[in-house]
Amino acid sequence: MRKGCTFLCGIVAAMLVTGCGAVVPDLTQEETDLISEYAVGVLLKYDKNHGSRLVDTSEYEETSPEEEQAGPEEEQTPEAEQEPETEVPADDTEVVDVSQDEEIEAVPATIEEYYGIPDFTFLYGGYELAQSYPSGTEGEDLFFTMDATPGTQLLVLKFTAANTGASDQTLNMLGYGARFRVSVNGEASKGALATMLLNDMQTFDSVVPAGGSVELVSIIEVPESINIDTIDFVLRGNEQNATMKLQ
Repeated sequence: MRKGCTFLCGIVAAMLVTGCGAVVPDLTQEETDLISEYAVGVLLKYDKNHGSRLVDTSEYEETSPEEEQAGPEEEQTPEAEQEPETEVPADDTEVVDVSQDEEIEAVPATIEEYYGIPDFTFLYGGYELAQSYPSGTEGEDLFFTMDATPGTQLLVLKFTAANTGASDQTLNMLGYGARFRVSVNGEASKGALATMLLNDMQTFDSVVPAGGSVELVSIIEVPESINIDTIDFVLRGNEQNATMKLQ
């Protein structure tokens, strides 16, 4: 076999090379290339020691510099599988200003009816304007007194709480949740002052004998120059306010 291959190569060489006295036909470059390729193919076909040098380069495809810098693509999560963004609920909580809740339309009532105080009646006994309360007499030892702040005076509203029952009764106004506001001349109401007076109607807690009575007071500050025309006494502590027209 090797001899045949050598003989064929000789023929091809004789055809391609000009020798002494040999007549070589004129061949075009294309024909010369075809003959060369054919001869090489025959030689390789019968050469048992020849192994294919062809390599599959599909796995070594050239990558662009941009792709090398970008690195491997990250696995993309399908849009449908992505967790939805958590929506922050808008803060639409209504803010209610309760600073003026005493101005809510109130219904007429009496103190005993509004707070549900049995066996007692409350009567308004007028008011007093003073720089201090109680005024007291000379030499009297008072448990507690209060003074008006500069430019104001104390408006002292006086009430009589009478025990109409057949036995002594404890009157605990603090236990009934009594709270009062006062409006003078139609102006915005003011909360009754918290005092340490023993007869403060908001905090009174004592026994009233059967058929007896006690004077209670509720106090606010008003301007020194005020002329009082009307007084509204607002009862608070239940679901709805109540108003007593005192003057």
